[in-house]
Amino acid sequence: MLADAAGDPLEGPPAAAATLHRSIGLVQLTMIGISAVVGTGIFFILGTSVPLAGPSVVISFVLAATVAGLAALCYAELAGVLPVAGSTYSYAYASLGEGMAYLVAWCLILEYGVSVSAVAVSWGQYVNELTDALLGFSLPSAIGQPPGAGGVVNIPALVVVLLCSALLARGTRESAVVNAVMVVVKLAALAMFVVIALTAFRAHNFADFAPHGLAGIGAAASGVFFTFVGFDTVATAGEEVRNPKRTVPLALFFTLAVVTVIYVLVSIAAIGAQPADRFGAQADAGEAVLAEILRDVTGMGWPAVLLAAGAVVSIFSIVLVTLFGQTRILLSMARDGLMPQIFQRVDRKRHTPVHNTWMVGLITGTLAALVPLKYLADLTSMGTLIAFVAVAAAIVVLRRLAPAARRPYRVPFYPVVPGLTAASCLYLAYLLPGITWALFAAWLLLAAVVYLLFGRRHSLLVNRPRSGARGLKLSATPAGTAAGPAPEQPPTGLV
Repeated sequence: MLADAAGDPLEGPPAAAATLHRSIGLVQLTMIGISAVVGTGIFFILGTSVPLAGPSVVISFVLAATVAGLAALCYAELAGVLPVAGSTYSYAYASLGEGMAYLVAWCLILEYGVSVSAVAVSWGQYVNELTDALLGFSLPSAIGQPPGAGGVVNIPALVVVLLCSALLARGTRESAVVNAVMVVVKLAALAMFVVIALTAFRAHNFADFAPHGLAGIGAAASGVFFTFVGFDTVATAGEEVRNPKRTVPLALFFTLAVVTVIYVLVSIAAIGAQPADRFGAQADAGEAVLAEILRDVTGMGWPAVLLAAGAVVSIFSIVLVTLFGQTRILLSMARDGLMPQIFQRVDRKRHTPVHNTWMVGLITGTLAALVPLKYLADLTSMGTLIAFVAVAAAIVVLRRLAPAARRPYRVPFYPVVPGLTAASCLYLAYLLPGITWALFAAWLLLAAVVYLLFGRRHSLLVNRPRSGARGLKLSATPAGTAAGPAPEQPPTGLV
């Protein structure tokens, strides 16, 4: 990704570029972004964020979206400079070195792996809501609710992760049509909620708008940031987009704008229909908050059933795609020698990393079954925020190391925007609870120990023969990303 002794700085392999067709337009790319974001947490996050900020959670969503937007600008430049890399791990590897990239990768494991667990927890809540409405029964709280909400082991959360693992291990393929259908299902369910909830809107529910002041708004913003996970998929599609200099930043902007409007409308409708002090109690009881609001507003069960059905479908698709992303991060690290080789073994018949998929599924499923939702959501936000700090740092480093590199899109107002991105992400991370910081520190300590005991010894970068060339080299790129031809790999199964 950087420069070979006789190569161009930051130039991807010509062969790779020639095989990709620029066929994605602005609308298609925006739909991809909306599909990746909506459904990550909006179906349950109000239960934990409204108690922090009250009705001003609306401002918290806007603040979180602003921070995500700054990070999106940085992603857009990196996606043009390193168009084949396609992940924060690869960006960090090219600019910050292997050690920092390894820590960033472990942050991404939090972002993807822990978010799978968090989303799976809410899936179980809506499944219970659906079965209770349709069949008249729900699982006992001990096995049907998350710990901290009356449960001991959340069996539905474990089941959905294992189902998705089985599908991915068999070689699931997602078509553009299926993706579009999922977007319609998600938006239709949320639109129905907004329309029905607004019929019971009461302005006095907003009277005590910010009961905890700016501190509450900021704390809620750091928590709801979890709901914006996934927008970076837009930036990584730059090589297949028509006119990427214009299309990628516009798609990032439209994705965040549409998602923010949806989240603000949902939160206004929810708080307008129900006093803010009821959200925390519903979340603590393991209830599907949005479905309960519809039930209370209409006095009938069918709106809650439709919303629960939409949530079940939506959340299932998010678990599937996010679990896929987690397995591919570990596969990429294994190809660089930074993870055990079992994570990169691809089944010859199914063309998927079967062992990798099942190991990730079992670990994330166990987390979903045993860890309270609040901790999972906050850890996801922490991993995402720190990864975005690395993206902002990569912009600055690559501007210095390769100033002449071709950049289809440049971050405006450099270096102010990367600086604001890093500062705002660190600010939101600072507002997360102390227990989240303690768990995150323990996680990074574990990452450092694994790197020193395993990663350094097996790293392809550390152990390759020295070429004698000085300065930055293409070989500092993760294997098989943008640094020249890597051994051909079988298709990984999800298209």
